[in-house]
Amino acid sequence: MTEYKGQYAELYTILGYKFKNETLLREALTHPSLEGNPNYQRMEFVGDRVLGLAIAVWMYELHPTADEGGLASRHTNLVRREACTKIGKKLELGRFLHMAKSSDETGGRTRNTIIADSVEAIIGAIFLDSDFKTAEKFIRRNWIDLANNVKVADRDAKTKLQEMVQATGRPTPVYTTIDKTGPDHEPVFTIAVRVQDEGEEIAKGQSKREAEKQAASLMLARLKSSWNK
Repeated sequence: MTEYKGQYAELYTILGYKFKNETLLREALTHPSLEGNPNYQRMEFVGDRVLGLAIAVWMYELHPTADEGGLASRHTNLVRREACTKIGKKLELGRFLHMAKSSDETGGRTRNTIIADSVEAIIGAIFLDSDFKTAEKFIRRNWIDLANNVKVADRDAKTKLQEMVQATGRPTPVYTTIDKTGPDHEPVFTIAVRVQDEGEEIAKGQSKREAEKQAASLMLARLKSSWNK
């Protein structure tokens, strides 16, 4: 095993990669709560795209008989926030994050959204520090267990709700953002979903997507209960 030195020696060992430009790594590990410092959001944007392409190519190779829908479904399961969170916790990235004391004291180092974002940022940083092949190698090494056990993704709550509602001739459910609270780096969204003639359900989440899925799940449960009577 390669022996590394310096501030990030332990992290280099965990990642299996040593940065030539540590400024990129520092940025990838910096939470937006540290105002005035470059943070991981721009790096996360790059990493998300690199991860998506790397997984797409990998699924194409691993499943030669799968159709486009089968590939897309597996791809969704491997790039989603839950998958990135698993990888981030396995790598113990939370220990290495730079963040404001207030975020640290409120559990920022273990928050799933932050862990997932930091994983994508690390991927983006590796890509910018080297090349796509190196980032792809990092992804395949760390996603191998998930990739070997990935299943065709189940339809999420929003898709199920839309199909259920449209089957009755009603229009597509409408999602509305009711409120957004908290700082920009740790927002909480309140979302309402309305179905014609059935009222609305409201839920909260750390992203609009998460809140919409929660609201859709609540509406699904209610409609299944009332419509199956």
